[in-house]
Amino acid sequence: MKLQRSVLFATVFLALGSHNAFAQAAAMLKPDVMQFVTVDDAVVALTHARVIDGTGGPVGEDFTIVLRDGKIAAVGPSAHTPVPPGAKVIDVTGHTVIPGIVGMHDHMYFPAGGTEHNYLAFSAPRLYLGSGVTTVRTAGSIEPYRELNLKHDIDTGVAPGPKMYVSGPYLQGPGPGPKELHPLTGVEDARRTVAYWADEGVTWFKAYTQISRADLGAAIDEAHKRGVKVTAHLCSVTFREAAALGIDGLEHGLTVDTDFHPGKSPDVCPSTPRAEAYGALDMNGDAVKQTIQELISHKISLTSTLAVGEMGVPGHRPFDQRVVDAVVSDQRDAYLARRAQMESNANPANAAKMQDIFRKAMKFEFDFVKAGGLMGAGMDPSTGNLPGFGDQRNLALFVEAGFTPAQAIQIMTSNGAKILGATDRGVIAPGKVADLVVVKGDLTKNQDDMRNVVTVFKDGVGYDSWKLIDSVKGLVGLR
Repeated sequence: MKLQRSVLFATVFLALGSHNAFAQAAAMLKPDVMQFVTVDDAVVALTHARVIDGTGGPVGEDFTIVLRDGKIAAVGPSAHTPVPPGAKVIDVTGHTVIPGIVGMHDHMYFPAGGTEHNYLAFSAPRLYLGSGVTTVRTAGSIEPYRELNLKHDIDTGVAPGPKMYVSGPYLQGPGPGPKELHPLTGVEDARRTVAYWADEGVTWFKAYTQISRADLGAAIDEAHKRGVKVTAHLCSVTFREAAALGIDGLEHGLTVDTDFHPGKSPDVCPSTPRAEAYGALDMNGDAVKQTIQELISHKISLTSTLAVGEMGVPGHRPFDQRVVDAVVSDQRDAYLARRAQMESNANPANAAKMQDIFRKAMKFEFDFVKAGGLMGAGMDPSTGNLPGFGDQRNLALFVEAGFTPAQAIQIMTSNGAKILGATDRGVIAPGKVADLVVVKGDLTKNQDDMRNVVTVFKDGVGYDSWKLIDSVKGLVGLR
């Protein structure tokens, strides 16, 4: 998709919102938030930027972006985009500016081992925002009230963090799974659960691995009656079955789609090893193509989580010192030991199989988008794939999968905004909310530069990325 000329060469500053409203919103930020704020001026001009605008179109070189009262007022070549009198001018020569990342599978916890979880209500929001993630969908909650309260704290300026779309508790059937979850007892229980939490304010639900088709269908129906949507990490139900039931989204992609498992029984999560189920799968075959077409015809969005999928592929994930610095000591030691064991003792044949499956997962997502499917991105936190850091890592993985850097940024930003219905965000264009990420380096040439976030603008307020990340050093896994 190409940038419209009116966006590329906008030189007329739009009268967007009111200065008083922006000033009041900035003044609402409490000390725990203000300690990270570096820019709260009503009018800001980012000059000499490289701009990847979130549309998938051409990259702008030497552009100026003007922010006014929390909105984008103008964007275009610096030679033709005047800086308003009195604006705070920030020269970002040598930097790339992208829209705020929209994390579509960004939990506020990560697994602590076994079926238990560490809640990260303090550290996760700071890591997300510091990494450039300005909006998240939690994609399944272990403690929904905790997330609703956290959202309130962020919205009212009490705590720093991204704009949150809170999910209800996992919709799970009886069987293996996290012990914190309520196993649904049938159709009426599914409806009751959805109705209760929709009334409490959640806007999404995520169905999980052991749910039945009947319970999933009832949950989807009840959610849609209440204007709420449903996505899923499936196993007992296949992608095609979920599509027929009217689901809105699907998580993780190919490797959780049991349509391709031989001998799959209805409503039962198969025990077939992943390598056996997907190793011989023909990615150019009719079965895969038909699945993609069915998802697209039912207007189902897909959430890519390549950053967590990569964790199971020996030798694929580059070492990131920030992870070691951030996590608590016992988590750090366990992570380093697991990583060393995987890298030194990996069976070459098994490593090759895992790499092949990962490549197939990438191709499934590339072909889905190429065929017209709408795909966003998330990262599904784990000890080695921390909140925000995994969202950043997705950029390099999407490029590895075959997308251009501009297309990858589109998946990570505006596509997620579309799925959430947040059409005021996700694109660098006049009239949009000023959610922006300033990155030192050239993301079109080196996707690993995505780690070098300098400033994150959320609603037009600029936050110091490294200060946010430094504030949780040694605490992730504890708070």
